[in-house]
Amino acid sequence: MESWIVWLILAAVLGVAEIFTLTAALGLLSAAALVTAGTALIGLPVGLQLTVFAAASTAGLAVARPLAQRLIRQPPLRRFGVSALIGKPAYVTSQVTAHGGRVRIGGEEWSARAYDDTLVIPAGATVDVIEIEGATALVYPRE
Repeated sequence: MESWIVWLILAAVLGVAEIFTLTAALGLLSAAALVTAGTALIGLPVGLQLTVFAAASTAGLAVARPLAQRLIRQPPLRRFGVSALIGKPAYVTSQVTAHGGRVRIGGEEWSARAYDDTLVIPAGATVDVIEIEGATALVYPRE
């Protein structure tokens, strides 16, 4: 069997394995095997084919690793979930004290407590969400 066919089969097997594992390492090896298949098609000896495979694998790792590290270190572009509610304005639907109350945040009604224990916030006031504790919004009146 021709060596370039072996490299193509190896590239296909590694590519399929990458689809199932999603590790990126097998994808890099698959691409290196594909490059090596091209060099085998030209007619390079097996020793040089292995060298090309090792060099292509190393080059793929050298390029992909810094990109992956940069993506991992970046904070998410958008906040989501309850953390996205922090800083949003809310409308007080029932009086909010240190012990409880209700506010409407973006169309949803939440249980709420005053961020400052001494405050009593009347219904109809606009407040800012300072923090979320479980399912309770800690709010402070807008000035």
